[in-house]
Amino acid sequence: MRHFLLFTVFIFFLFSCDSDSGSITIIPEGEGPQEEQPMEEENTGNENPVEEPNGGEEGAASEFDDGTFRNLSAFDFTADMKTGWNIGNSLDAEGPDETFWGNPRITKAMIDAVAARGFKTLRIPVTWRFHQGPAPDYTVEEAWLDRVEEVVNYARANNMYAIVNVHHDDTWIIPTAAETAEVSDRLGKLWTQIANRFRKYSDYVIFETLNEPRHENTPNEWNGGTAEGRAAVNQYHQVSLDAIRATGGNNILRQIMISTYAASTLPVAMDALIIPNDDPRTLISLHSYFPFPFTLEGTDQTWGSTDDKTQLTMEMNRIKAKFTDNGKAVVLGEWSSGNQNNLADRLEHASFYAEAAAERGFASVWWDNGNSGVSNDGLAIFNRNNLTWPFGNIADAIIEPNN
Repeated sequence: MRHFLLFTVFIFFLFSCDSDSGSITIIPEGEGPQEEQPMEEENTGNENPVEEPNGGEEGAASEFDDGTFRNLSAFDFTADMKTGWNIGNSLDAEGPDETFWGNPRITKAMIDAVAARGFKTLRIPVTWRFHQGPAPDYTVEEAWLDRVEEVVNYARANNMYAIVNVHHDDTWIIPTAAETAEVSDRLGKLWTQIANRFRKYSDYVIFETLNEPRHENTPNEWNGGTAEGRAAVNQYHQVSLDAIRATGGNNILRQIMISTYAASTLPVAMDALIIPNDDPRTLISLHSYFPFPFTLEGTDQTWGSTDDKTQLTMEMNRIKAKFTDNGKAVVLGEWSSGNQNNLADRLEHASFYAEAAAERGFASVWWDNGNSGVSNDGLAIFNRNNLTWPFGNIADAIIEPNN
């Protein structure tokens, strides 16, 4: 958003297996052959398979991240992510620099302030196309990877979760059958480079394969897409996850967020989502600006009636019934509301929304685009220029249900 199988097969995918000995070879960074370890017994329960983290073996990822992995279930993981905040319209700006859309350069002081307010997760949207070279290698500029890692370290210095994604790259991530081969090649090589950069990081670093994958400027862009488009999106998730897992190290067990078509909560989009390899270390990524006329369109400035609350409750229950009740943890990676000089209504909506999400075990991440002015695009609750909170009451209201 600019502002919006079996277990054995899974084990085969995660590790490089010797078909003669039935053993698993995990090769961390460093030289020399590694000792083979016997394959674990099949895990028939609902917990994720337990493996030793590679962080300690490889050394710390950075001075702020020791590479430690915890054996958390997906639901415990999202519960610990709690409430998050998007640093939107910065590294995801559709231009060569993070200030291209008018926001100041991200600083550690900004993220310190966000963490101090009580946010536990930082979602870092990233656009890569202005920093990625041509085929066949599609090499990402080292300086851009350095900058993304620097911002991740701002989060880790505050013990926050950091979500790194592929954001406003929809101009080339086109979900059509004609484009799938070229897109898959480029996307796989992109995620290989991102994953290698963060290979040593702890499970506090999360990858989100795609933001709102969709065919831009088409009739079904925001209506769940077409069957062809949804199939292409599933393929792009598969390619991305395969590339990430293949880099080894901590990426073998890293949590990866997988989105529906356009990150939509429409039934047609949710029903079509296929989790690559039935990978248990995946989280469902959804964006729910609900109701749209109030949150983004700017055509309804009021919210809080009994019917309003009933409709939002039904939206949350649809998500829960589809995913949570079927064993998949959910991250509402984007939600917010525009400033229409309607603070009381925005506050009522934010409080009800955050509580409803927390009650169902969803992690939720407020979309902040840096603009707090009066407009349907005025989604900011934090002023990045002077590190103040013009809508601190909204911030506190959405953090409170997880405290």
